Amino acid sequence: MLTEVTFCITCYLTVLLIEYLPIVLKNRKLRQVPSFLVFEFELHKLIYVLAGVGTFLSFFHQGSLGGLYGVLRGHPFAFREGLAVWPTTFFLFIISAAAVGPSFVLLTTWLVEKISRKRLVRPEVLRLLGRISGLLLAVYVLLKTVDTLVWINRTSPGSGFPAAEYYSWRPFGTWILFAEIVLFGLVPALILLAPKLRARTGWLVSAAAMACFGVALNRYVQTVQTLALPTLSFDKFLSYYPSWQETGTFLAVVAYGVLVYSFSFRYFQLFPEERELKAEVKQPEELPELVGRY
Repeated sequence: MLTEVTFCITCYLTVLLIEYLPIVLKNRKLRQVPSFLVFEFELHKLIYVLAGVGTFLSFFHQGSLGGLYGVLRGHPFAFREGLAVWPTTFFLFIISAAAVGPSFVLLTTWLVEKISRKRLVRPEVLRLLGRISGLLLAVYVLLKTVDTLVWINRTSPGSGFPAAEYYSWRPFGTWILFAEIVLFGLVPALILLAPKLRARTGWLVSAAAMACFGVALNRYVQTVQTLALPTLSFDKFLSYYPSWQETGTFLAVVAYGVLVYSFSFRYFQLFPEERELKAEVKQPEELPELVGRY
């Protein structure tokens, strides 16, 4: 499964690079080269196919990553029954990733607006992203709740382990289950689905951040808590702290993403409505001056 995940991510990155080319080719210097204009025109004909392939690969790398934990029979905390050969975690990972995708885009766009002190998109766009994320997040929370109840009442006892045992080890108390499903799942979903709350930027951004943190917490639970908890009488409770090399590698990947985004924002047209919104902001400022002249 990890081989499939690696394969899908590699192919997906290749698709993203191809989808990124039209943004690069819209640079005003590159548009002066006729051959680049022709290449961009031909590339737009394939962009729908590439988007479909990218979505397919993204679905399967998320699903395979979730399915990896669902088939761990030696770790009843993560093991799940499912449909045919796919455990329920296969589908839960896909839905959760799709649910927080719009929230993550919302957060990054809002953050760039704050840093650059520019209006990049209309408020309606951010609200729409929040509404889509809220709908998908509500579906995910519902399915996650059903999956958890089935695991507590049937799957775990059927393996000979009462579900309460998995929450008797510090720091993994029942609070982490509550935080994952209710505090950072149901609560942001309800906020994003409420039109009045969604219309307020503070509530919108906070709910999006909570949704992203909730899914990150789910990945932490599925990985760390699953591998840390002992399942045999002679097993010990495992703890793990990343070394400075691992921490540095993680921060380097994050820094690379920030640099690519910053470079793209500086030299390419990431937000097509930016100039139009800038003109709308300037127009009211110039109006009193024109009135004073006449």
